Amino acid sequence: MILTLDNEYSVVFDACVLVPMPLCDTLLRCAEEPALFRLAWSNQTLEEVERTLTAKLGYSESQASRRVRAMREAFPEAAVNFPATLITACEGIPDPDDRHVVAAAIHCRSHAIITANLKHFPKECLAAHDILVQSPDEFLKHQFHLNGDRMLEVLDIQASAIGKERGEILQLLEIDAPGFVELIRRKF
Repeated sequence: MILTLDNEYSVVFDACVLVPMPLCDTLLRCAEEPALFRLAWSNQTLEEVERTLTAKLGYSESQASRRVRAMREAFPEAAVNFPATLITACEGIPDPDDRHVVAAAIHCRSHAIITANLKHFPKECLAAHDILVQSPDEFLKHQFHLNGDRMLEVLDIQASAIGKERGEILQLLEIDAPGFVELIRRKF
């Protein structure tokens, strides 16, 4: 898919939001045309996704590789290659393994990092770079408030792709985005 080049809102996804398939699917579909935002990730993020799929979720190496390859092919412009020296600008990030996420966000001038590990990205460390950190739940709620019709379309397309109804997708998303699911259920 090609992202909208005139869409100026840019987000970087942490690996933890790309591992759970229902959440990943929803987020990536939001980045398809008509895109709600520009998507970015570091190569290290996708490597971490692949490792987590095999080590923690029992995917075979070929299954994990196929999924990550499909993500790379669908969003080739999402890959952020930043200079290694940029990692030094991220020394305030408590976990050195997360610094590549911040470096990618700084390099591509992202507005937000979307992560389930909020404590790994202290707001005071990101403020100097004017980068917001949001949970996937917060992020999806904001996307719904910005363009509810598009979000409902995303959910319906996602459901249709696997022979399900919107309500079944909401059940799957309830673990990672309970507030978003509640918002949709209250409205509809």
